[in-house]
Amino acid sequence: MTNRVMLISPGVNAALREARFDDGRPLDEAALRAARAASGALPAAQAVWCSPTVRCEQTARALGLAAVPVPALAGLDAGRWRGATLAEVTAAEPEALAAWLADPEAAPHGGESVRALCDRVEDWLATAADTDGRTLAVVEPEVVRAAVVRTLGAADTAFWRTDVPPLSAVEFTGRAGRRNVKVGRPLV
Repeated sequence: MTNRVMLISPGVNAALREARFDDGRPLDEAALRAARAASGALPAAQAVWCSPTVRCEQTARALGLAAVPVPALAGLDAGRWRGATLAEVTAAEPEALAAWLADPEAAPHGGESVRALCDRVEDWLATAADTDGRTLAVVEPEVVRAAVVRTLGAADTAFWRTDVPPLSAVEFTGRAGRRNVKVGRPLV
């Protein structure tokens, strides 16, 4: 049996536009319009999930999906950096930020390391592989990055080298413990 998992990145919000670690802000009106415009672009699915964040839940609703929030699909926990801009963290903790960007095991912010996120997402992908048919999930970009890195068998340091545009889909297909990745399908 072939399993298909499509991960959809959410629309843009003010935090993303400001290069701010997610702080729970909602989507802006333009992002909601774009997601609504893409609502007919998705295939039918047997399971529909989302990251438990405001912007992922809003994106899913705007896409016409009745998604169930799943804690395992949460974005990277940025600890005390939550709500701060990248410029603010760079000014206040340049060595800590550099360590976090270079070392997948580092978590100087007191949150989650990139490696821990990749492990969590890989575990979820293995569970999703047990679902018959297609699975759709609206997830934070870092969840997509982690899934791509682990599916390709790349080093976790490749995490920061993967760009995930808003409202795009990445599909993972596989059977018998092997997955392939189809990248970069824009929804709109």
